[in-house]
Amino acid sequence: MMSNSTALGIDIGGSHITAALVDLQSRSIIEGSWNRTRVNSQAQSTEIIDSWASVIKEVFSKAPEGIKHIGIGMPGPFDYEEGISLMKGQHKYDALYGLNVKQLLAENLQIDSSQIRFINDAGCFLQGEVFSGAGKGNNRVIGLTLGTGLGSATYYDGVAHDANLWCSPFKGKMAEDYLSTRWFVARYKEVSGTSVADVKALVALHGTDPKVQQVFDEFAVNLADFLISFIETEKPEAIVIGGNIANASAYFFPNLNKALQAAGFNIPVQAAILGESAALIGAASLWYDLQII
Repeated sequence: MMSNSTALGIDIGGSHITAALVDLQSRSIIEGSWNRTRVNSQAQSTEIIDSWASVIKEVFSKAPEGIKHIGIGMPGPFDYEEGISLMKGQHKYDALYGLNVKQLLAENLQIDSSQIRFINDAGCFLQGEVFSGAGKGNNRVIGLTLGTGLGSATYYDGVAHDANLWCSPFKGKMAEDYLSTRWFVARYKEVSGTSVADVKALVALHGTDPKVQQVFDEFAVNLADFLISFIETEKPEAIVIGGNIANASAYFFPNLNKALQAAGFNIPVQAAILGESAALIGAASLWYDLQII
């Protein structure tokens, strides 16, 4: 039997679809196969399915003959097993509500629906990082994406799941209020009187304003407090942190590690390394079990 080491990984966003071929043996994106295309998520169902299918066909045109396995990172709520969309009132993909997306896509692509697998998009980044990135070699991992919002995921038994902790109660508010870009912007304004657009702008001021590090120190303590209960629940072997804020990890990882160790947790905290590729590699890795090596 031949080795079947290529699958198509897809990330469905609110306004775009990103797709690329993934070599499951080298666990990496196949160069030149990347396609990111805008999608009107307010469109009718046929238009949405057509636009996704045309991107898939375009990427498959670069694949070896006979490669037709697809892994899709899809926002929830969604029936990932059956392929039915349950999204409603989120200003995206309302037209797909209750429809069997797996079946509709398979018909459009003229393939069998069993060749399409779905995974939650929030878990997809962690799936990729465990498959071939910062979390590789671990069986139980927790992941966060820190940016405009707070994403959280758990990985065990070979699959990543959305932990959905952004709205969990934290310090009298919810976790996302403390662990996102808006907290940095608001807190820096409080301590300095100066407005910045985002964390990147804050990093640019690091050399000239000591208050910047003060804000990062406070963030490290908040993040540790949040992670402690997450660690106690999930008992991970490693923690992977991605998202735009992780680009500034040098400014808060040392204190984050200190705070976790002080609480008795000696778990490696890694910055995500795959960037945008993580979700695509994670989605394609749903087909890793087909590998004949």
